[in-house]
Amino acid sequence: MSRTDAGGAARASGATRTVEPSQPLKPLDVRSVGSSPQRLDGPEKVTGTAPYAWEHPLPSPLYVHPLQAAVARGRILTMDTGAAEALDGVLAVLTPYNAPRLADTDDAELAVLQSEDVAFRGQLIGAVIAETPETAGQGAAMVDVEYEQHPHDTELSTDRTDLYRPEVVNPTYASDTEDGDPEAALAAAPVTVDVVYSTPMEHNNPMEPHTCVAVWERSEGRDPGGPDGSGSSADSGPLLTLYDSTQGAHQVKQTLAPLFGLPAESVRVISPHVGGGFGSKGMPHAHNVLAVLAAKVSGGRPVKLALTRQQMFSLAGYRTPTVQRLRLGADTEGRLTALCHDVVEQTSKIKEFAEQTGVASRMMYAADNRSTSHRLAALDVPVPSWMRAPGEAPGMFAAESAMDELAVACGIDPIDLRERNDPETDPESGRPWSGRHLVRCLRTGAERFGWDRRAEPGTRREGDWLIGLGVASATYPSYAFPGSVAEIERRTDGDGASGGYAVRIGVADIGTGTWTALSQIAADALNCPFGEVHLEIGDTALPPGTVAGGSSGINSWGSAVVAASRAFREEYGDDPAPGSRIRAGMPSDPELSDYSAHSFGAQFAEVRVHAYTGEVRVARMLGVFSAGRIVNPRTARSQFMGGMIMGMSMALFEESVFDHGTGHVVNHDFAQYHIPACADVLDIDAVWLDEPDMHANPMGAKGIGEIGIVGSPAAVVNAVHNATGIRVRDLPVTPDKLLRS
Repeated sequence: MSRTDAGGAARASGATRTVEPSQPLKPLDVRSVGSSPQRLDGPEKVTGTAPYAWEHPLPSPLYVHPLQAAVARGRILTMDTGAAEALDGVLAVLTPYNAPRLADTDDAELAVLQSEDVAFRGQLIGAVIAETPETAGQGAAMVDVEYEQHPHDTELSTDRTDLYRPEVVNPTYASDTEDGDPEAALAAAPVTVDVVYSTPMEHNNPMEPHTCVAVWERSEGRDPGGPDGSGSSADSGPLLTLYDSTQGAHQVKQTLAPLFGLPAESVRVISPHVGGGFGSKGMPHAHNVLAVLAAKVSGGRPVKLALTRQQMFSLAGYRTPTVQRLRLGADTEGRLTALCHDVVEQTSKIKEFAEQTGVASRMMYAADNRSTSHRLAALDVPVPSWMRAPGEAPGMFAAESAMDELAVACGIDPIDLRERNDPETDPESGRPWSGRHLVRCLRTGAERFGWDRRAEPGTRREGDWLIGLGVASATYPSYAFPGSVAEIERRTDGDGASGGYAVRIGVADIGTGTWTALSQIAADALNCPFGEVHLEIGDTALPPGTVAGGSSGINSWGSAVVAASRAFREEYGDDPAPGSRIRAGMPSDPELSDYSAHSFGAQFAEVRVHAYTGEVRVARMLGVFSAGRIVNPRTARSQFMGGMIMGMSMALFEESVFDHGTGHVVNHDFAQYHIPACADVLDIDAVWLDEPDMHANPMGAKGIGEIGIVGSPAAVVNAVHNATGIRVRDLPVTPDKLLRS
């Protein structure tokens, strides 16, 4: 059974006193935090009893198969649905001509089936609803669509005349910055590097595909949903229930309710277990809307929609391709005098998403003269979105590769170069660091990794294999988003005696270990054994929680749990009566605004490159991180290593190949979109410094979910250069780029 307690969720919706903490939270006294209990959700997952979105048992479900546009840009002229509708088992075929109307179409990505216009290939243009998935798929293949095709534009380049400057880059950073006079400093610098790097389109590809199961209630006194999207909520309980694979159930609720003209209280989203997301499930996508549209015409029966792996390449976001120019100026000892990072990337014509690719260069190293810029090309392509460490992952690949090139130009060890440019305060804001231990990470990693064995580029060889070592720095902001609220209740057992504590907060565990880590924080905040905490998450019937994104989860949710736990203990003492409960949210912390809070890390890689075939093998990887207090070392190590492997994948494998003639990704499955297998990861280790950051939050923790990928690609690419003497600036590093002419 799932640890989500439906009865508890119902109780949580009753009258409960909510406390607003007026003071910043004092540091947490830790006992459970810092230990490594086994994952609470582990037994359910390995035995197959943890219910993911598709697997919730519902009576008589129907199945939805999407119809996707087969042209890159144009307009639907006709849709012949007769053959599909005549197929035994097909209940309905939705098209732009008969789909229910949405109450809000401002978000063009979510304005599903509201127009005959086609903005990109793969866009949703209809759906077949049937008794079985197979019948729905067969029916979809029988729909005949006639298009009016229009010329399309899908190719990113730096010489386009229509590149524009976005107002902000994700989430709210200024697009461009400039300090000092970088052009003059570059002109005067005795050592300069002026290089261009590129990264391709990449897709998140979590193990669990994007899935949404929708139930639109049809009971007496309720409108099942008219063409205007309205519906009565006279009856108690939700009108619309979704079982969704999402990184934020409350965010799905807040986004979809107004689209269908529903009050928020009429929508419930349930998501106790999520099979990964890497950012792609951080916001609702078009398939969520399609599932609800199908539910509105299903006669009250549940409808299930799971995107296929191929469909995800058009409908669930991706990391935008980038072209990045790095210009570095330094004195003869390698001290930076100028740093310029200019980025060109793409977005969709129907919805802007600007990745913050150059933002990390604003704070990473000491340079009095700095500039960053972002320019976008709006194309006839699907909408890009978040992918693990958006901005930092591609941006730090280019910046840390350029630092390696500067080290070569100056004749300085790459670690020495980074140490010489380590800033005492944040170069962008001028604020002191809440904790910056990058140099210690670099030096610790160098000793553990055997950095002193590094040779000159292209000189170390074992048989037919060239050997190289590479290093790169990593950073990621320590985010904590307001809006999370936790509820604490003293439980009773079956005999009415005390039965531990229910801790309720409507957040997601996307495989990172939230079930366990948040229970550890609650145990320490309540001063009770770990086993007495009964966590309830993944349901909008529970108090609101922020999205599991930006490595902000534990920082935000843990602070809310600590606040609620302390309010509970102050209100009810050390021996609360069964049924006692209270709610509290994360308080603001004015002290943190006086500091610059980031996690830091050092990534090391050893590669072997076959001299005659160009094959690259990563023999060893090591990550050393400074990320505050580690709540659960067992789950944290998994997070760090997973990020490092994903970074290695970015360096060597991942590339969504876009066919500009047809307007779609041609390698849209795991047969052709390559990611690492176990055999690709030979020896990998992640360690961390034991340094709680008490400026960050009462746990002293910082985010760890994304910093593992930052720096990892550059470490691999820098190691390839050290092995071969060949500098690859365009990811991924494939054998053809390493074969000498």
